Amino acid sequence: MIGDTAIGWGDADEDTSTKAIYAALDAGINFFDTADIYGLGHSESLLGKTIGKKKEIVIATKVGNVSRNNQFTVDYTKEYILQACEASLKRLNRETIDYYQLHTARLTHLEEGACTDAMEQLQKEGKIRYWGLSLNTFEPEKDANFLIDRHMGSGFQLVLNVINQIALPVMHKAYAEGYGIIARMPLQFGLLTGKFDDGASFSPNDHRRNRLTQEIIEASLKATAPVWELCKEYQCNKTQLALSYILSYEEVSTVIPGIRTPEHVSLNTKGLFRLKEADKTMIEALGTTSFPALMEQIRKQG
Repeated sequence: MIGDTAIGWGDADEDTSTKAIYAALDAGINFFDTADIYGLGHSESLLGKTIGKKKEIVIATKVGNVSRNNQFTVDYTKEYILQACEASLKRLNRETIDYYQLHTARLTHLEEGACTDAMEQLQKEGKIRYWGLSLNTFEPEKDANFLIDRHMGSGFQLVLNVINQIALPVMHKAYAEGYGIIARMPLQFGLLTGKFDDGASFSPNDHRRNRLTQEIIEASLKATAPVWELCKEYQCNKTQLALSYILSYEEVSTVIPGIRTPEHVSLNTKGLFRLKEADKTMIEALGTTSFPALMEQIRKQG
């Protein structure tokens, strides 16, 4: 928690988290994404303890979201980013960050230039290998275009899932220009797994408490009903279909469903496949007809 703002997924157990990381390695996962704000640095420290010295593992982290005076805010000044990078390197137990991301910096920050100057300086100094931008959930286009049009950075982290297809045009354009794509929120905080179809209850320190309301769950079930019919054809569950939809795009470099337990590793890595083009097209069509109203409801919920 930062003040009254929940930034995590409820209580976390370090032993379970450590086991989840090693289970991921055993499953062949070689890419881990985190941020300095997650656990107020604890997430980076845990990765540093477990995989920091494993150079074959790619670690991405993010900068810009901060906690000050127990309040959530942002800082994209050059001075802060340079300082934050050093702190992240220490926590991650690394001499170089593989991929460093501005954590949802907006157009105003990019236009000011301090944050992009900092990233380019860090790259020249060898502190980071590549850098990019984690895009806003609902309005990714202008921020992405600023970097693409100036050939700055190497990649974007964007929201892509069955119901949130807002970033598809950005993804196509970025890929055509040589940018890597990280797809985040593939399961929309668990909404697309089927786990909460009968309702959900979350602790006060779980950010989903005010997001996955009963109204959102019911609206999602109604809107996505045609999608889940495909589970019969592919003989899969909802999680497998939701992840496979994203992996059916050649533009996607990697997808980050998130893991908290060893069981999550198994659920998020097994039984994945590529959708038939006609089925992917059907889901995309819903993205312009049935899903916009649902996404507006989700946007208003916060």
